[in-house]
Amino acid sequence: MVLRLHAAAVSDVGVHRPVNQDAAFAASWAAAVADGVGGGPSGDLASAALIHRLVAIGPRRPDADQLVERLRLANWDLRAHVERDPSLRGMATTFTGLFVSDDGALLLAHSGDSRAYLLRDNVFSRQTRDDSYVQVLVERGLIAPEAAASHPRRNLITASLGGGEGDTLTVRALESLVGDRWVLCSDGLTDYVPEDDVARLVAAAETPQQAAEAVVELALQAGTRDNVTAVVCDVAAGEPLAESPEFAGAAASRFREELETA
Repeated sequence: MVLRLHAAAVSDVGVHRPVNQDAAFAASWAAAVADGVGGGPSGDLASAALIHRLVAIGPRRPDADQLVERLRLANWDLRAHVERDPSLRGMATTFTGLFVSDDGALLLAHSGDSRAYLLRDNVFSRQTRDDSYVQVLVERGLIAPEAAASHPRRNLITASLGGGEGDTLTVRALESLVGDRWVLCSDGLTDYVPEDDVARLVAAAETPQQAAEAVVELALQAGTRDNVTAVVCDVAAGEPLAESPEFAGAAASRFREELETA
């Protein structure tokens, strides 16, 4: 079955950050969120550049190998920025994206601690593993899972994309059903809002736009000290459209001219 996404992206800089380092896009053929790595230079540049290069490469429905190649090309673009301006050395971004494949599956790509969740038959489940120091502590039984969100080193990640040859990401094909609802989000949401509350709002919302707006607003009410971004995607039958993607966060203001001339 040919599939497409009904997707919406919402991002807010929050009240504690001067710059939004999150970037996202939503389209009928793919959707993604990227979060510039804290502590490094130009996280907003890294996240926006990666998102825009992926979109500019084209809305082809890739298989897993083709998607890995597209992500590699987008990651090389980050390295090109550093080569042009050495002061950017060390910039990097997380990435979590959902892509419609030519064979009717969905491909989930992931690096870092931005997350993907699936709502199916009223069951809300996390579909990504955080590439983070705290996740390792949880898996080794050194801290309880409920302590991860408040751990002082929760933002220390063990994988990201920064243009390096050794950068790692996972791409896997997932069985997808019409009616599935996906949530892609930055840690500005999940560090401050319990998963059960996210699930409740996502399940209750009639549209992806309403769901994305609701969870971002809840994070702001919860006092998130980070940028917060949510992309919500409903899986539907039919060919992906040739519409222009919707951008959010840093991707809404950076590199649009690059996309338009690509």
